[in-house]
Amino acid sequence: MSRKNLINPSDERLKRRASLLSLITNLCLTLLKVMAAMLTRSMSLLSESIHSGGDVIAALVAYLSVRAAAIPPDEEHPYGHGKIESLASFGESILLFMMVGLIFKESIDRLTHGARVKNVDIGLWIMGVSALTSLVVGPYIRRVAQKTDSMALKSNGRHVMIDFWTSVGVLSALLVTRFTGWEEADAWFAMGLGLWIAGNAIYMGRESVQQLIDRRVSDDEIARINEVLKNATGLVSYHRLRTRHSGNVHYIDVHVVVPNDWTVVQGHNLADEIETALESALQPAQAVVHIDPYDAHKAGLRI
Repeated sequence: MSRKNLINPSDERLKRRASLLSLITNLCLTLLKVMAAMLTRSMSLLSESIHSGGDVIAALVAYLSVRAAAIPPDEEHPYGHGKIESLASFGESILLFMMVGLIFKESIDRLTHGARVKNVDIGLWIMGVSALTSLVVGPYIRRVAQKTDSMALKSNGRHVMIDFWTSVGVLSALLVTRFTGWEEADAWFAMGLGLWIAGNAIYMGRESVQQLIDRRVSDDEIARINEVLKNATGLVSYHRLRTRHSGNVHYIDVHVVVPNDWTVVQGHNLADEIETALESALQPAQAVVHIDPYDAHKAGLRI
């Protein structure tokens, strides 16, 4: 597969549209939440505003990173720029941890010094709108991320769904305050949400690091590779199968063993067939097949 063909124009349009929608949605919701936090003096709403502000930055990073990752390979970056998405995702996880620290600091301060929540009804309406919006936008972004295998959009989709659940949590805290008068519920809910956000940040950061250090492709994808190799006509065996991701592109290289009486042309034709089959089975993908002649003395030593 040529390097240009590794970039699917349709997928790139979908990714840009989804990342732009996420950016606009997060920006609008953040402005609403900031306004609600100022009117209600709610710690859980302030925490959610901080969280949403981070989501705006995360959405902006996702929007820029999917554009940058789509740049075709060049002389200095022969494997393309796909890992920009993984790096952006790792940055988002760090951002989430910073937000958690701020949420805990403000919550503890509120519990220590006390503060009364005002205009609760305004907060209830705004958080209801926020939760419904995230419930619509989040699944769409995750579907696009799944279809295009975009690490940045997977992280951003997770951000939006986190936003849905945090909005529900804040809504619950405000309802408790509204109907029971328990003012401390606001700060306790904020810290509970902080712990949950931290758990998601750990998962997101771990996944990003795995791509950055070239973890192999999934078990399902390995099975598809093995199926292609086992069905190759004339192949004696194969070894040194190595795989990795760069963005949404699969990179595969493998040594295949052919009869030692084959001509160079026969070996070359088989390599082309296998590369084409692998790239078709795991597209977008780039495969490199190395041909080895059969050697009975080395046959049992292959790794």
